[in-house]
Amino acid sequence: MKKRKSQLPGDILLVLIMILVLFPLVWLYVSSFKSDIDVIKWPPHFFPSRFVTVQYAYVMKAIPVLRMLVNTVLFAGLVTLISLGVDSLAAYAFSRMHFRGRKMLFSIILLTMMVPFQVIMIPLYMEEYRMGILNTIVGLVLPRASSAYGIFMLTSFFRNIPPSLDEAARIDGMSEFGIYRTITLPLSKPAFVTLGIFHFMNNWNDLLYPMMLTSSAENRTLSAGLAILVGTHSIKYGPTLAATAISVTPLLILFFAGQKFFVEGIATSGMKE
Repeated sequence: MKKRKSQLPGDILLVLIMILVLFPLVWLYVSSFKSDIDVIKWPPHFFPSRFVTVQYAYVMKAIPVLRMLVNTVLFAGLVTLISLGVDSLAAYAFSRMHFRGRKMLFSIILLTMMVPFQVIMIPLYMEEYRMGILNTIVGLVLPRASSAYGIFMLTSFFRNIPPSLDEAARIDGMSEFGIYRTITLPLSKPAFVTLGIFHFMNNWNDLLYPMMLTSSAENRTLSAGLAILVGTHSIKYGPTLAATAISVTPLLILFFAGQKFFVEGIATSGMKE
């Protein structure tokens, strides 16, 4: 009983934090069903005078939402899959193999994390223009085929896998790729899911990158397409809220589907032999 009373303040604090985190999200979804008058009403009311779907209808007419949604899924999904493959292969080499210049090369990769995207955006645009892949899915996916953060995260995780497993596999005559495929990958499932969620979320929400490399509404991602709803001198608040709700929903579904592995990946990141 005393132990339960000592946990009560912590439980109350967690509930308050949960309310603070979830309130803006709930407000977004509720406000997306408000009329324009209810959206700009002051003082604001949480629930509208009546629920309407006119904002969603406006978004569907103003921008090709379904096409942009498909583009976003392709862009974020392909980048996630390709990056997980490339990052994991590089991480395996840095964590489980020994070769000349390994530490220097790994340090150079980490240094690239300190370079802002604004520094390379113009050279990247010019390079894609020369290659003829501007305004294409290939042009969006190719520069994101690997991630310095992904290599760093998986390298840290792979180093915590007992090296005795690799040694036993080598004694049995297994190749390095066989060890990577049959031992390292199955043991790193939580880390892969965690990194996959990070990659998918970051690319799904990215605005500047797809806006720079795409010029037509048919080839833009959903985040870049939402910028069309924001005018130079005015903002259509109702449609913007509705479009934001459409963009956020797949991420919420993805997070709840992979929440177990997400938490497990963080919890097991410090385990050692």
